[in-house]
Amino acid sequence: MSKVTDLIKQCGMQVPGVKLLSELSYWHKCYKAEGNRLNNDFYAKLMLSIADEENDLFLQDKVVADFGCGPRGSLVWAESAQLRIGIDVLTNRYLHSFPGELSRHGMLYVTCSESHIPIPNEFCDVVYSVNSLDHVQNLLPICNELRRILKPGGILIGSFNLNHEPQLAEPQKISENTLRKMLFRDYDIQHWWLSAPGAAANRYQPLYTRELINPGKSEAYLWARVIKPLQ
Repeated sequence: MSKVTDLIKQCGMQVPGVKLLSELSYWHKCYKAEGNRLNNDFYAKLMLSIADEENDLFLQDKVVADFGCGPRGSLVWAESAQLRIGIDVLTNRYLHSFPGELSRHGMLYVTCSESHIPIPNEFCDVVYSVNSLDHVQNLLPICNELRRILKPGGILIGSFNLNHEPQLAEPQKISENTLRKMLFRDYDIQHWWLSAPGAAANRYQPLYTRELINPGKSEAYLWARVIKPLQ
């Protein structure tokens, strides 16, 4: 067992502020490394591929949200949407640290906790979660919140890190079974693509090409698209 895993088990789970500070520090490093800006050019390719769509027309006149959006502007590409909502625990900190970035995104940013998202029931037509669920302290409450804000007949689209050992900013080790029980129970699966990582330079490559690699019980990435039943 790694020292990081030991630390998380001994104190990280009890001190969520440590995790949040670690995440904020990561974004400050990205901002500096990228020339005092935050690049978001890659999101269109990534999020359309996860959804198995060629363009953003599937979001036309819809309300789309991204949980764990970060400060880059993850939905800038979704210009057909009626409303684009970024949901993050650290939104207030992002506004303080990167105000010039967030104001350019054409998104409504919402600050949530890990147990409540301040959005009405059944408000969103489409909800994204991209590499975010392993960042939360308590998985079930936020899964319930994502289900709550999604309309019946709405689409939940996600990329999930599976079987990854906990890190300071990523305390959850998530399995397929966990997601099926907590997030996707009773939902209709449109696609469920599971793969071992590609080369270090492009770990998502097997998913982009749909040439999936059986991960066995090792670390894997899951791209899924599901529909919330009408009843």
